[in-house]
Amino acid sequence: MPRSPNTPAPKAGSVTLATVARRAGVSPQTVSNAINSPELLRPETLERVRRTIDELGYRPHRAAQTLRTRSSRLIGYGIRPTAPGTSAPVMDRFLHALSQTADEAGYRILLFASPPGSTGLEGYEELLDLHSVDGFVLSGTERGDRRQAWLEKHGVPFVGFGRMWSGRQIGDWVDVDGASGTDSAVEHLVGMGHRKIAFLGWPRGSGVGDDRAEGWQRAMQRHGLAVRGKRAQSIDDITSAQAAAGPLLDSGATAVIAASDMLALGCYQALRERQAVPGTDVAVVGFDDSPTASLLSPGLSTVAQPLEAVGRECVRLLLARMSEPDAPPERVLLEPSLVVRDSTPASGN
Repeated sequence: MPRSPNTPAPKAGSVTLATVARRAGVSPQTVSNAINSPELLRPETLERVRRTIDELGYRPHRAAQTLRTRSSRLIGYGIRPTAPGTSAPVMDRFLHALSQTADEAGYRILLFASPPGSTGLEGYEELLDLHSVDGFVLSGTERGDRRQAWLEKHGVPFVGFGRMWSGRQIGDWVDVDGASGTDSAVEHLVGMGHRKIAFLGWPRGSGVGDDRAEGWQRAMQRHGLAVRGKRAQSIDDITSAQAAAGPLLDSGATAVIAASDMLALGCYQALRERQAVPGTDVAVVGFDDSPTASLLSPGLSTVAQPLEAVGRECVRLLLARMSEPDAPPERVLLEPSLVVRDSTPASGN
Protein backbone atom coordinates (compact mmCIF):
# COMPACT_ATOMS: atom_id res chain seq x y z
CA MET A 1 0.00 0.00 0.00
CA PRO A 2 1.66 3.27 -1.07
CA ARG A 3 2.22 5.91 1.58
CA SER A 4 -0.25 8.79 1.63
CA PRO A 5 1.29 12.17 0.77
CA ASN A 6 0.04 13.43 4.14
CA THR A 7 1.67 10.58 6.10
CA PRO A 8 5.15 11.50 7.30
CA ALA A 9 7.84 8.96 6.42
CA PRO A 10 9.41 7.24 9.44
CA LYS A 11 12.91 8.30 10.35
CA ALA A 12 15.51 6.02 8.83
CA GLY A 13 16.75 4.74 12.19
CA SER A 14 13.24 3.95 13.44
CA VAL A 15 12.20 1.64 10.60
CA THR A 16 11.93 -1.96 11.75
CA LEU A 17 10.69 -5.20 10.26
CA ALA A 18 7.43 -4.65 12.15
CA THR A 19 7.11 -1.15 10.61
CA VAL A 20 7.39 -2.63 7.13
CA ALA A 21 4.88 -5.36 7.99
CA ARG A 22 2.28 -2.84 9.22
CA ARG A 23 2.72 -0.55 6.22
CA ALA A 24 2.50 -3.45 3.73
CA GLY A 25 -0.43 -5.06 5.56
CA VAL A 26 1.35 -8.39 6.12
CA SER A 27 2.90 -10.30 9.04
CA PRO A 28 6.54 -9.87 10.16
CA GLN A 29 7.17 -13.44 8.99
CA THR A 30 6.02 -12.50 5.49
CA VAL A 31 8.48 -9.59 5.42
CA SER A 32 11.23 -11.96 6.59
CA ASN A 33 10.30 -14.40 3.81
CA ALA A 34 10.46 -11.60 1.25
CA ILE A 35 14.05 -10.93 2.35
CA ASN A 36 15.32 -14.46 2.96
CA SER A 37 13.01 -16.83 1.05
CA PRO A 38 11.19 -14.85 -1.67
CA GLU A 39 10.24 -18.06 -3.51
CA LEU A 40 7.70 -18.77 -0.73
CA LEU A 41 5.55 -15.71 -1.53
CA ARG A 42 3.03 -14.97 -4.23
CA PRO A 43 4.48 -12.54 -6.82
CA GLU A 44 2.01 -9.78 -5.94
CA THR A 45 2.75 -10.08 -2.22
CA LEU A 46 6.49 -10.09 -2.82
CA GLU A 47 6.23 -7.02 -5.01
CA ARG A 48 4.17 -5.14 -2.39
CA VAL A 49 6.60 -5.93 0.41
CA ARG A 50 9.67 -5.03 -1.66
CA ARG A 51 8.07 -1.77 -2.70
CA THR A 52 7.35 -0.92 0.94
CA ILE A 53 10.94 -1.78 1.90
CA ASP A 54 12.21 0.61 -0.76
CA GLU A 55 9.78 3.38 0.23
CA LEU A 56 10.75 3.22 3.90
CA GLY A 57 14.45 2.68 3.31
CA TYR A 58 14.41 -0.39 5.54
CA ARG A 59 17.67 -2.19 6.22
CA PRO A 60 17.11 -5.71 7.59
CA HIS A 61 18.08 -6.29 11.20
CA ARG A 62 20.39 -9.25 11.59
CA ALA A 63 17.94 -10.89 14.01
CA ALA A 64 15.14 -10.65 11.47
CA GLN A 65 17.34 -12.29 8.86
CA THR A 66 17.47 -15.45 10.95
CA LEU A 67 13.75 -16.00 10.36
CA ARG A 68 13.97 -18.24 7.35
CA THR A 69 12.58 -21.60 6.41
CA ARG A 70 15.96 -23.30 6.86
CA SER A 71 15.49 -24.17 10.54
CA SER A 72 18.34 -24.51 13.02
CA ARG A 73 16.18 -26.83 15.16
CA LEU A 74 17.36 -24.84 18.19
CA ILE A 75 15.22 -23.18 20.87
CA GLY A 76 16.91 -20.60 23.09
CA TYR A 77 16.31 -20.46 26.85
CA GLY A 78 17.99 -17.77 28.99
CA ILE A 79 18.97 -18.60 32.57
CA ARG A 80 19.16 -15.81 35.10
CA PRO A 81 21.41 -16.46 38.12
CA THR A 82 19.95 -15.86 41.56
CA ALA A 83 21.31 -13.28 43.95
CA PRO A 84 23.30 -14.33 47.07
CA GLY A 85 21.06 -15.19 50.00
CA THR A 86 18.11 -16.24 47.89
CA SER A 87 16.94 -19.65 46.74
CA ALA A 88 16.64 -20.60 43.08
CA PRO A 89 13.14 -21.33 41.78
CA VAL A 90 12.07 -24.95 41.48
CA MET A 91 12.81 -25.27 37.78
CA ASP A 92 14.53 -28.64 37.32
CA ARG A 93 11.29 -30.48 36.46
CA PHE A 94 10.29 -27.70 34.08
CA LEU A 95 13.62 -27.78 32.25
CA HIS A 96 13.55 -31.56 31.99
CA ALA A 97 10.04 -31.54 30.50
CA LEU A 98 10.96 -28.66 28.20
CA SER A 99 14.05 -30.47 26.91
CA GLN A 100 12.33 -33.84 26.57
CA THR A 101 9.33 -32.44 24.69
CA ALA A 102 11.58 -30.42 22.38
CA ASP A 103 13.74 -33.50 21.74
CA GLU A 104 10.69 -35.56 20.80
CA ALA A 105 9.81 -32.88 18.24
CA GLY A 106 13.33 -32.89 16.79
CA TYR A 107 14.57 -29.71 18.52
CA ARG A 108 17.28 -28.96 21.09
CA ILE A 109 17.17 -26.45 23.94
CA LEU A 110 20.14 -24.07 23.81
CA LEU A 111 20.83 -22.57 27.25
CA PHE A 112 22.49 -19.18 27.61
CA ALA A 113 23.23 -16.79 30.45
CA SER A 114 20.94 -13.80 30.88
CA PRO A 115 22.80 -11.25 33.05
CA PRO A 116 21.13 -10.13 36.30
CA GLY A 117 20.09 -6.51 36.62
CA SER A 118 19.67 -6.03 32.87
CA THR A 119 17.10 -6.68 30.19
CA GLY A 120 19.27 -9.45 28.77
CA LEU A 121 18.36 -8.42 25.23
CA GLU A 122 21.99 -8.67 24.16
CA GLY A 123 21.97 -12.39 24.79
CA TYR A 124 18.87 -12.88 22.67
CA GLU A 125 20.29 -10.91 19.77
CA GLU A 126 23.57 -12.81 19.98
CA LEU A 127 21.77 -16.17 19.88
CA LEU A 128 19.91 -15.08 16.77
CA ASP A 129 23.07 -13.86 15.08
CA LEU A 130 25.43 -16.70 15.97
CA HIS A 131 23.16 -19.71 16.14
CA SER A 132 20.04 -18.70 14.17
CA VAL A 133 17.75 -20.15 16.84
CA ASP A 134 14.18 -20.73 15.68
CA GLY A 135 12.53 -19.26 18.77
CA PHE A 136 12.76 -18.65 22.50
CA VAL A 137 11.16 -19.81 25.72
CA LEU A 138 11.10 -17.06 28.37
CA SER A 139 10.79 -17.47 32.12
CA GLY A 140 11.03 -15.14 35.08
CA THR A 141 8.64 -12.65 33.46
CA GLU A 142 8.24 -9.51 35.53
CA ARG A 143 6.83 -5.99 35.45
CA GLY A 144 8.63 -3.85 32.90
CA ASP A 145 10.00 -6.91 31.07
CA ARG A 146 11.16 -5.77 27.62
CA ARG A 147 11.86 -9.14 26.05
CA GLN A 148 8.40 -9.88 24.68
CA ALA A 149 8.05 -6.53 22.90
CA TRP A 150 11.58 -6.79 21.48
CA LEU A 151 11.05 -10.30 20.12
CA GLU A 152 7.66 -9.37 18.66
CA LYS A 153 9.12 -6.29 16.98
CA HIS A 154 11.77 -8.42 15.33
CA GLY A 155 9.35 -11.14 14.27
CA VAL A 156 10.96 -13.81 16.45
CA PRO A 157 8.69 -16.63 17.71
CA PHE A 158 8.59 -16.99 21.50
CA VAL A 159 6.49 -18.30 24.37
CA GLY A 160 6.60 -17.18 27.98
CA PHE A 161 6.49 -19.27 31.13
CA GLY A 162 4.66 -16.52 32.98
CA ARG A 163 2.20 -13.78 32.19
CA MET A 164 2.86 -10.20 31.17
CA TRP A 165 2.42 -8.48 34.54
CA SER A 166 2.17 -4.93 33.22
CA GLY A 167 1.06 -3.23 30.03
CA ARG A 168 -0.60 -4.98 27.14
CA GLN A 169 -0.41 -8.74 26.74
CA ILE A 170 2.08 -9.77 24.05
CA GLY A 171 2.51 -13.18 22.49
CA ASP A 172 1.79 -16.67 23.78
CA TRP A 173 2.31 -17.73 27.37
CA VAL A 174 1.77 -20.57 29.84
CA ASP A 175 1.40 -19.86 33.54
CA VAL A 176 0.31 -21.42 36.82
CA ASP A 177 -2.76 -19.99 38.56
CA GLY A 178 -1.15 -18.91 41.81
CA ALA A 179 -4.34 -17.30 43.08
CA SER A 180 -6.17 -20.61 42.71
CA GLY A 181 -3.40 -22.31 44.68
CA THR A 182 -3.60 -20.03 47.72
CA ASP A 183 -7.39 -20.10 47.50
CA SER A 184 -7.31 -23.90 47.84
CA ALA A 185 -4.91 -23.58 50.80
CA VAL A 186 -7.42 -21.33 52.61
CA GLU A 187 -10.20 -23.83 51.88
CA HIS A 188 -8.12 -26.64 53.36
CA LEU A 189 -7.33 -24.68 56.52
CA VAL A 190 -10.94 -23.53 56.96
CA GLY A 191 -11.97 -27.17 56.68
CA MET A 192 -9.53 -27.96 59.51
CA GLY A 193 -11.23 -25.38 61.73
CA HIS A 194 -8.85 -22.44 61.27
CA ARG A 195 -10.30 -18.92 61.17
CA LYS A 196 -7.25 -16.72 61.83
CA ILE A 197 -5.32 -17.44 58.63
CA ALA A 198 -2.50 -14.99 57.87
CA PHE A 199 -0.49 -14.53 54.67
CA LEU A 200 3.29 -14.12 54.42
CA GLY A 201 4.13 -12.72 50.99
CA TRP A 202 6.74 -11.21 48.72
CA PRO A 203 7.18 -7.43 48.39
CA ARG A 204 4.34 -5.71 46.53
CA GLY A 205 4.97 -5.28 42.82
CA SER A 206 5.97 -8.88 42.22
CA GLY A 207 3.46 -10.17 39.66
CA VAL A 208 3.67 -13.77 40.87
CA GLY A 209 3.64 -12.76 44.54
CA ASP A 210 0.67 -10.42 44.13
CA ASP A 211 -1.22 -13.14 42.28
CA ARG A 212 -0.74 -15.57 45.17
CA ALA A 213 -1.75 -12.91 47.69
CA GLU A 214 -4.93 -12.18 45.71
CA GLY A 215 -6.13 -15.79 45.96
CA TRP A 216 -5.67 -15.85 49.75
CA GLN A 217 -7.50 -12.54 50.15
CA ARG A 218 -10.33 -13.64 47.86
CA ALA A 219 -10.93 -16.85 49.79
CA MET A 220 -10.74 -15.12 53.18
CA GLN A 221 -13.33 -12.56 52.11
CA ARG A 222 -15.56 -15.31 50.74
CA HIS A 223 -15.63 -16.89 54.20
CA GLY A 224 -16.05 -13.53 55.96
CA LEU A 225 -12.69 -13.85 57.72
CA ALA A 226 -10.40 -11.02 58.79
CA VAL A 227 -7.48 -10.41 56.44
CA ARG A 228 -4.07 -10.22 58.12
CA GLY A 229 -1.06 -10.10 55.84
CA LYS A 230 2.62 -9.21 55.98
CA ARG A 231 5.17 -8.83 53.19
CA ALA A 232 8.81 -9.86 53.54
CA GLN A 233 11.37 -7.23 52.57
CA SER A 234 12.91 -9.41 49.84
CA ILE A 235 11.98 -12.48 47.82
CA ASP A 236 12.88 -15.81 49.40
CA ASP A 237 15.24 -14.50 52.05
CA ILE A 238 14.82 -16.56 55.22
CA THR A 239 15.91 -13.83 57.64
CA SER A 240 13.48 -11.33 56.07
CA ALA A 241 10.70 -13.92 56.17
CA GLN A 242 11.39 -14.70 59.81
CA ALA A 243 11.17 -11.01 60.73
CA ALA A 244 7.91 -10.57 58.78
CA ALA A 245 6.36 -13.68 60.32
CA GLY A 246 6.82 -12.41 63.87
CA PRO A 247 3.98 -9.84 63.87
CA LEU A 248 1.62 -12.38 62.28
CA LEU A 249 2.30 -14.87 65.05
CA ASP A 250 1.98 -12.15 67.71
CA SER A 251 -1.45 -11.22 66.29
CA GLY A 252 -2.80 -14.66 67.20
CA ALA A 253 -2.81 -16.32 63.80
CA THR A 254 -3.50 -20.06 64.02
CA ALA A 255 -2.30 -20.64 60.44
CA VAL A 256 0.04 -18.95 57.96
CA ILE A 257 0.02 -19.33 54.18
CA ALA A 258 3.39 -18.35 52.63
CA ALA A 259 4.02 -17.28 49.04
CA SER A 260 6.88 -19.79 48.78
CA ASP A 261 8.40 -22.71 50.66
CA MET A 262 11.40 -20.52 51.53
CA LEU A 263 9.12 -17.98 53.23
CA ALA A 264 7.43 -20.88 55.03
CA LEU A 265 10.85 -21.95 56.30
CA GLY A 266 11.31 -18.45 57.72
CA CYS A 267 7.95 -18.86 59.46
CA TYR A 268 9.15 -22.18 60.94
CA GLN A 269 12.20 -20.41 62.35
CA ALA A 270 10.07 -17.61 63.81
CA LEU A 271 7.88 -20.19 65.54
CA ARG A 272 10.86 -22.04 67.01
CA GLU A 273 12.31 -18.75 68.18
CA ARG A 274 9.11 -18.38 70.21
CA GLN A 275 9.50 -21.96 71.43
CA ALA A 276 6.42 -22.96 69.44
CA VAL A 277 6.14 -26.08 67.29
CA PRO A 278 5.23 -25.68 63.59
CA GLY A 279 2.27 -27.85 62.71
CA THR A 280 1.18 -28.05 66.35
CA ASP A 281 0.84 -24.50 67.66
CA VAL A 282 0.45 -22.90 64.22
CA ALA A 283 -0.36 -24.51 60.86
CA VAL A 284 1.88 -23.53 57.93
CA VAL A 285 1.38 -23.87 54.16
CA GLY A 286 4.08 -23.09 51.59
CA PHE A 287 4.09 -22.81 47.81
CA ASP A 288 6.18 -24.60 45.10
CA ASP A 289 6.61 -28.08 46.65
CA SER A 290 10.39 -27.71 46.69
CA PRO A 291 12.60 -30.55 47.99
CA THR A 292 12.78 -28.62 51.27
CA ALA A 293 9.03 -29.04 51.82
CA SER A 294 9.18 -32.79 52.34
CA LEU A 295 12.44 -32.68 54.36
CA LEU A 296 11.23 -30.22 56.99
CA SER A 297 10.01 -31.53 60.31
CA PRO A 298 7.05 -31.56 60.34
CA GLY A 299 6.62 -32.07 56.59
CA LEU A 300 5.39 -28.86 54.99
CA SER A 301 1.98 -28.74 53.32
CA THR A 302 2.47 -26.80 50.10
CA VAL A 303 1.00 -25.89 46.72
CA ALA A 304 2.66 -27.80 43.88
CA GLN A 305 3.08 -26.27 40.44
CA PRO A 306 2.52 -28.60 37.45
CA LEU A 307 5.96 -27.78 36.05
CA GLU A 308 6.14 -30.79 33.77
CA ALA A 309 2.89 -29.75 32.11
CA VAL A 310 4.18 -26.17 31.81
CA GLY A 311 7.28 -27.38 29.97
CA ARG A 312 5.26 -29.47 27.55
CA GLU A 313 2.79 -26.65 26.87
CA CYS A 314 5.59 -24.15 26.23
CA VAL A 315 7.04 -26.33 23.47
CA ARG A 316 3.60 -27.01 22.00
CA LEU A 317 2.73 -23.30 21.80
CA LEU A 318 6.13 -22.34 20.41
CA LEU A 319 6.00 -24.95 17.64
CA ALA A 320 2.46 -23.85 16.80
CA ARG A 321 3.64 -20.23 16.58
CA MET A 322 6.49 -21.23 14.26
CA SER A 323 4.03 -23.10 12.06
CA GLU A 324 1.38 -20.34 11.99
CA PRO A 325 2.99 -16.94 12.66
CA ASP A 326 -0.28 -15.05 12.12
CA ALA A 327 -2.48 -17.19 14.39
CA PRO A 328 -4.15 -15.44 17.36
CA PRO A 329 -2.11 -15.54 20.60
CA GLU A 330 -2.79 -18.48 22.90
CA ARG A 331 -2.59 -18.22 26.69
CA VAL A 332 -2.79 -21.25 28.99
CA LEU A 333 -3.40 -21.04 32.75
CA LEU A 334 -2.73 -24.33 34.56
CA GLU A 335 -4.10 -25.37 37.95
CA PRO A 336 -1.71 -26.13 40.83
CA SER A 337 -2.48 -28.79 43.45
CA LEU A 338 -2.37 -28.77 47.24
CA VAL A 339 -0.01 -31.30 48.84
CA VAL A 340 -1.10 -31.95 52.44
CA ARG A 341 1.55 -32.95 54.98
CA ASP A 342 1.89 -32.74 58.76
CA SER A 343 2.21 -28.95 59.03
CA THR A 344 -1.56 -28.32 58.76
CA PRO A 345 -3.43 -30.10 61.57
CA ALA A 346 -6.87 -29.11 62.81
CA SER A 347 -7.13 -25.89 64.78
CA GLY A 348 -7.02 -26.22 68.54
CA ASN A 349 -8.87 -22.92 68.98
